[in-house]
Amino acid sequence: NDTGAGKHWSDNEVRALINIWSDEKIQQMLEGATRNKEIFEEIARRLMKRGIDRDWKQCRTKYKNLKYEYRALQKENEHLGNPKRKMRFYDEVDCILRRQPLRPSSWGCESSSLLSGTKNFSDEIK
Repeated sequence: NDTGAGKHWSDNEVRALINIWSDEKIQQMLEGATRNKEIFEEIARRLMKRGIDRDWKQCRTKYKNLKYEYRALQKENEHLGNPKRKMRFYDEVDCILRRQPLRPSSWGCESSSLLSGTKNFSDEIK
């Protein structure tokens, strides 16, 4: 059975999660929340509208893992200096956590085109 919590997230699923996470309203809700089940239920609903079937626990776990990995790399890179190691979707998570606008069309804050050629999810919602 491939529907359990351990089911691997595809790149498109992670991109969709990051895209939803980058929404200003979602960020504001997550900011001060300690009990955040409702927020992740909303994220799961938005993913479902995009054809991605994930429950709120899977969304929360993936969100926490992305943040943890990002912070661990930040700490490691601070400590070691260059060369900087990066994780997948580092630039996108960096944009969100530094409160820079995320531009899904180019997948970066400024001129980063790490994931050029990816689907623009805002087009799918229309």
